[in-house]
Amino acid sequence: MGTPTDELLHELTRTGVRPGDEVIVPSYGTPEAAEAVLLVGARPVFVDIDARTYCIDPAAVAEALTPRTAAVVAIHTFGHPADMAALTELGRRHGVLVIGHGAGCEPAGEILRRQANAAYLDGKLRGVLTPAVAPGVEHTYQQYVVRVPGNGRPDRDAFARTLRSRGVVCHVPVQTPAHRTARFRRDLWLVETERAADECLALPVDPTMSRRELQRVVSACNALGGLLQSAA
Repeated sequence: MGTPTDELLHELTRTGVRPGDEVIVPSYGTPEAAEAVLLVGARPVFVDIDARTYCIDPAAVAEALTPRTAAVVAIHTFGHPADMAALTELGRRHGVLVIGHGAGCEPAGEILRRQANAAYLDGKLRGVLTPAVAPGVEHTYQQYVVRVPGNGRPDRDAFARTLRSRGVVCHVPVQTPAHRTARFRRDLWLVETERAADECLALPVDPTMSRRELQRVVSACNALGGLLQSAA
């Protein structure tokens, strides 16, 4: 079984992307899309994400299109699907291929349990911004990613350290956007990508978690008070 990069490389090659072409990819997430584009001889063009879904922003894609654009890679991020309807229509109008990637194939039971766990966290967490779900789509919560508002990365990292000290396993889902890594460095400022890299934190939502374990996550997060004033 191939790696995600291998699978995407095969798809780019199969659909006729050639050396010298441009392929639009998100910078936020794993670098596998950009890596596959390089391997086929094309040039990755990094664009910003939607602030709510963390998926590639169709408006940013529209602005980045050039006569050399051969394809757009739309990553389904953290289990939230990209806006394939808007992207496909954009691709149709401009004669550009749109490739969806990262949806995965998982047992329905595991997805349902994660969704139930996510719904519990959504209803109980205070002081963090819980994941948004676009209308009419299904979020499978491959990762349950919240935002820790406040002073960006220093506050998020302090929040994460405290959670870990209280036994909550959490991690930063994207440490460095691809366009700021040594391999793909570009002189870009992608506003929502930068904000997400500084504010996002993935909390546990595994399908095997018990209600007691979920309550521990909620108690640890809420005891910190968060950095966002309650609407109340």
